[in-house]
Amino acid sequence: MAILNGRFSAVLLIAFLGFTSVHANQRLTYSDEEFGPVVRAYLGYLRNEQEVVDDRVSRREVSAHYYRHNSNRIKALRQMAIRLARETHNDYLPELEAVSAEEMSLLFGSSRPQVAKLKVGDVLRNTFRYLGPVRTGETFYLFARLDPYEQAELTEKSSAVSRP
Repeated sequence: MAILNGRFSAVLLIAFLGFTSVHANQRLTYSDEEFGPVVRAYLGYLRNEQEVVDDRVSRREVSAHYYRHNSNRIKALRQMAIRLARETHNDYLPELEAVSAEEMSLLFGSSRPQVAKLKVGDVLRNTFRYLGPVRTGETFYLFARLDPYEQAELTEKSSAVSRP
């Protein structure tokens, strides 16, 4: 009887995990018709990037760690792109950057921001706006590169403040 209860519990656990997995995937699904041509093109670009990573791992050109890390980065970029497109109802995406905590120096050099102190909307170096963390097996911190007009406006404001 104890074995039967154990098996029944295992089946219930598997069913629950399967249900939650399907439910989680439903939140992330999208239809190409939901977005305009710019967002669709970016999502297509991310699909192509994933195909390249898949191909490289299938030919054993990259390690399993490299594959997981870059697949997770692509997932994080996709999630943020879909979120931005849905929130703004606009067919525009800024240039997105996704970095892990260890990779912050790729964007910021030796003056890396402290991850714990970042707040959504913070502008760093008049170049990047922090969009928030995305967890896709590992945590990536997403940034939107400011367009040249935004950068110029911020530079002008900061120089006006520093003038007497």
